[in-house]
Amino acid sequence: MCTDNPDTIIIRTEEVNGISEMSLPDGAAEGSVMIEAGVTFLQLADYLHERGASVGYTLVNWNITLAGSIAMGAHRSSLKEESMVAAGALELHIIDGSGNIRVVKRDESDEWLAASTSLGLLGVIARIKFKIYPDFKVYAKQDILSEKEVLDGDIYGLIAPYATANFWWWPYLRKFHHRYYDPVPSNISEQEGFQSTFSVTETEADIALGLLNSGKYLATSNMAAETLFFSLWSPPNFHEKKTDKAILTWPVYGWNYDVLIGGLYPGYSAEWDFGLRGLTLELAFPITQANAVLKRIRKAFDDELKKGIVMTSTYRSGINIKFGKAYFDLLGQVTYGTSDGADWSKGAMMFDFPSFKPSVGDGLRFNEPFYHNLATTLIDEFPCRPHWTKNTREVFQQAKKNIDPGHLERFKAVREGFDPKGIYRSVVGDIMGLYEQGGNSSKA
Repeated sequence: MCTDNPDTIIIRTEEVNGISEMSLPDGAAEGSVMIEAGVTFLQLADYLHERGASVGYTLVNWNITLAGSIAMGAHRSSLKEESMVAAGALELHIIDGSGNIRVVKRDESDEWLAASTSLGLLGVIARIKFKIYPDFKVYAKQDILSEKEVLDGDIYGLIAPYATANFWWWPYLRKFHHRYYDPVPSNISEQEGFQSTFSVTETEADIALGLLNSGKYLATSNMAAETLFFSLWSPPNFHEKKTDKAILTWPVYGWNYDVLIGGLYPGYSAEWDFGLRGLTLELAFPITQANAVLKRIRKAFDDELKKGIVMTSTYRSGINIKFGKAYFDLLGQVTYGTSDGADWSKGAMMFDFPSFKPSVGDGLRFNEPFYHNLATTLIDEFPCRPHWTKNTREVFQQAKKNIDPGHLERFKAVREGFDPKGIYRSVVGDIMGLYEQGGNSSKA
C-alpha cells in the first residue's frame, strides 16, 4: 500500500528475474538457489522441477514474486511445516536507501528479524538465496464437515497432522471444506494433478458477475451464489497436467508445486481479467483461541440473521481459514513471545475473508457495515494481527494496538539504519509509526 505522496515512484521488478547458482548435490537433503527480485513462484517452480528440485512448502501463489512475498510476510497454511516464505530464505540482498546492496544473512540479529518481514521499508529485495529440496510428490484430499464439527471440534488436531491444510467456510450453508496435503512416494500414482484456484472462461465469469452484482441488492442472489460455489468447490479443482482433462475424484496426486499451487489452465484467464474483483480482511489469531474466534464470527452472522439479513460468502472458494507455524521475527503474523501475553507458540489461525466488490451502483457490498463492524469486533475482542496486504487502512489503524510496541521500535531502529532519509515509504509504515512525522516519500 504505497504512500499518498503524488511524487511516489513505483518500483517494478518483474523483468529482473534471473535464477542461478543452484546447488543440490545428489543425495543431499537440501540445497540452495539464488533468485532475483522479479522471480515468481511459477518461474522458480518450473526451473527447479526440470532439475529435480522444489522449494518444499514455503510457497504461496503462482503469479507473485518470492521477494514481494517475503517482504509482506506471506505464508502457506501449515502448523507442521515452516509456512512463512521467509523461512526458506538464507540470505536477503537489499538495496538500501543509499543505493548500496546489503547482504543480510539468516541469524538472530535485529537486522535479520526486521528483513524477514520488512514491508519493503528497508529497501528493495534484489536477490534471495533460497533453500531448496529434492522434488517430491504429494496428494490432495478434501472432506466436507459440518460447522459443528469444526467450531466445537479439535481444530488443531484437524490441521497439525498434515504438511499443509486449511478450511473453507460456507457460513450460509453452515459447512466447511477441509483440504489437506501430505507427501507420498513418487511411484504411488502416474497421475500428475495441476491445481487452479482462479481459472475461468469468459462465459463463466459473465455468469458469476451477473449473479454477484445482483447480490448487491438481493440476499437471495448471494445465497444462490454461495450454494453454487460450494457445489463447484466440492470436486477437485485440478486437471491432469499431461492431458488437461478435469480430475473428478479425490485424492489427487502430483508433483509438489503443481498440486500445492498450480496456476492457470491452458486457454483460461484469471477471474480478475473479467472484472471479478474483491475486498479482503485477514487477521491472525493464536491457534489456542481458534474455536472462540470462529464462534464469535458465527455469532456476528447470526446477529444479522436475527434482524432478517442473511449474510453469506461471496467468494468462489468461501472464507479461507488458514494456519501458520510459529516463526519468530519482528513483524510477522506468526511471531511469538509478544507483549500481548497471548500464547502464539503453537501457531496461528488466519481468518481470510474475501468478498466480491460490486461493479454496479456505488460499489458498496450488500449490508456493507457488517464487514467493518466484524473487523472492529475481532480487533477489539482478540489479540489479532493484520495481514500486511489484505486489509484496509482503517483495519491497520485499529489493529496497531495489537502489535508489540517493542517490536515496532526495534524494527524502526533497523529501518532508520537502512534508509535514514525515509525514501522507501508506505501507508502501512506511516500507520505503524515507523517514520518521524513529515519527511521524504518517494518510493514504494
